[in-house]
Amino acid sequence: MAVRGAVLGRLLQGRPSRGTFSRSCVSGAPAVQGLSSAERKRFIKEHPVPFSAFLTDSFGRRHNYLRISLTEKCNLRCQYCMPEEGVKLTPKAELLTASEILALARLFVQEGVDKIRLTGGEPLIRPDVVDIIAELRKLEGLKTIALTTNGINLSRLLPRLKDAGLDVLNVSLDTLVPAKYEFIARRRGFHKVMEGISKAIELGYNPVKVNCVVMRGLNEDELLDFVALTEKQPLEVRFIEYMPFDGNKWNFKKMVSYQEMLDSIRQRWPDLEKLPAETSSTSKAYKVPHSQGQVGFITSMSEHFCGSCNRLRITADGNLKVCLFGNSEVSLRDWLRSNASEEQLVQIIGAAVGRKKKQHAGMFNISQMKNRPMILIGG
Repeated sequence: MAVRGAVLGRLLQGRPSRGTFSRSCVSGAPAVQGLSSAERKRFIKEHPVPFSAFLTDSFGRRHNYLRISLTEKCNLRCQYCMPEEGVKLTPKAELLTASEILALARLFVQEGVDKIRLTGGEPLIRPDVVDIIAELRKLEGLKTIALTTNGINLSRLLPRLKDAGLDVLNVSLDTLVPAKYEFIARRRGFHKVMEGISKAIELGYNPVKVNCVVMRGLNEDELLDFVALTEKQPLEVRFIEYMPFDGNKWNFKKMVSYQEMLDSIRQRWPDLEKLPAETSSTSKAYKVPHSQGQVGFITSMSEHFCGSCNRLRITADGNLKVCLFGNSEVSLRDWLRSNASEEQLVQIIGAAVGRKKKQHAGMFNISQMKNRPMILIGG
């Protein structure tokens, strides 16, 4: 009791000024500055407190969802994701190791993250991806491990991924026409992707999420074909508005808006049902009546969802991005390698989250901003 009283006394020493990151920044929760790692963990375990203020920004958004890019490499060259000539890859020594990834994941989970998504590049070309998932599964408090893949290696690896603890699966697929797939991805592989989706259904993933970036003049004529897939299969097809990133030659005229897509689909299915969604969901969900699956729309450009954003990103080279469309980054890798303490890392992360803006700059301004290609962000 004496130890608990001493710790509690230190935690309740006044409310910090704006910009000071502590648990008292949220709903009157106690402060944790100056505590050792052991004291923080012990107090949090014994005294449940509101969500970590280190992961809560100045607009009250609680970031419980972390996306981690495992690699910058990819076995495709999708037009909306990277320049045709490819990108300059970061030297291997400057990328996060598996132990560094797990150390950061553990820290974020301790602060309240309960969902981690592994991305790339293409995460399934990283040799230790199964081992990383197995180690993440051991983190107390982590509820969901998700993965976004282009599906090329999915069928072969999915049984091991499922055994390791993979909960949620997103597969990128922008066309149902093999020749068009090769044009968009600049590589072959359509049949491997379809095989991977079938394997996921076979292994019980429900729904299997299929991400489709819609681009005018390229694949907007396939909207109805994609929706039809959801009638008899447990798929959630998510149509994503085309977004601007370095090297993808974004043009407003190529973007098909959510409303235009919805209007087109309703001509075929006028009784399309809108489904309730969680506050932090990025997807506007709909369902064709009596179908097994559903349809979603990611409206980053036409109707942004910045006000409910709960996501943070760590790039393959260890930079923390608090906004997909922002160009501000903080190198957690450098702090890790300089032997920063857990407390220092938490303060650095909290400061970055605290600088997060209310919303992104809008589609036209974003297209003029300097940012990484999507392949180097882990989108």
